[in-house]
Amino acid sequence: MIPENSQDISLRALRVLVAIDEAGSMAKAAERLGSSPAAVSQQISNLETFARTTLLDRGERPIRPTPAGALLLRHARKVLMAVAEAQAQMMELNLSSLPQLRFAIIDDFDASVTPHLIGSLHDSYPKTAFSAVSGRSDAMTDLFVRREADVAITGLPPDDPSSYDVIPLLQETFSVVAARGALDKDDPLLPQLRHLPFVHHNERMPIGRLVEQHLRRHRFSAERRFSFEASRSIFAMVDMIGGWALGTPLNILDGTRFEEKIEVLPSPFTRLTRSVHLTARRGELGTLPGATADMIRNYLKETVLPRVGAFSDSPDNLLSILEDPITVPASIQRAEEC
Repeated sequence: MIPENSQDISLRALRVLVAIDEAGSMAKAAERLGSSPAAVSQQISNLETFARTTLLDRGERPIRPTPAGALLLRHARKVLMAVAEAQAQMMELNLSSLPQLRFAIIDDFDASVTPHLIGSLHDSYPKTAFSAVSGRSDAMTDLFVRREADVAITGLPPDDPSSYDVIPLLQETFSVVAARGALDKDDPLLPQLRHLPFVHHNERMPIGRLVEQHLRRHRFSAERRFSFEASRSIFAMVDMIGGWALGTPLNILDGTRFEEKIEVLPSPFTRLTRSVHLTARRGELGTLPGATADMIRNYLKETVLPRVGAFSDSPDNLLSILEDPITVPASIQRAEEC
């Protein structure tokens, strides 16, 4: 047996060093790693004992590496990336027996994508138990960051994406959704909209804030009398009061029961879009996140786009499927503790 040397370098210490370099402070690095500042400081002390030199200039704000620290950082990133690749390859061997997979998914996928996605994944991984929670983007992202979900599909990736793969799925354009017959398509829309009641997405939601900011940029004032979170409720109210709202293709598909009572028209404002991404922790699920993203894209292309064509003459202008998987680079993985 090889005796343990207390001065041996550890992966945990390398993760801490990289986290401090990226965060700029020990306190922020500790928060990112789910640890305490004292534990982070101890890991750096252990590294400096190993290196026999100072690695960080603690007098600088943000903290900067010394020349020796910069050298070790270059090697640390290479080591951590190699470990992540090895973990991904080993994960591939275990995916067939993955016990469970938990999703946090934007609720606009409920009617159009989520059931198909879970069904297709079950066909590929019959021994895995699948669960999906749906809701607004910020709530779903928060569940994912708290490790209450393994994969998130939302319009709002985590604020600090350094530990995650963020794969874009689609971009959708907002349209005017009005009560059928409330607008004259042959006349300019904007003056007509000023005289019809507007139904808001709740401003506590990311999509609500996005719409409100867009209207303010256009100096369009809409009285706040009706505000809802669910697209179905918004379109029901639009029909009931003869009003209008701004909505995306996914919003509209989520409210298909009202398709005979509403109509979709091009927005008279400048183009407003929303993107939806798949987010997973780097290295923890191997190639499954990328394969899941491809599965969603294929379903969007084969099934969802034709459905968008039912209420738009230019479905490709309203819903763009983002084919190229773009990942956010990461040098560290989240550590359970330091």
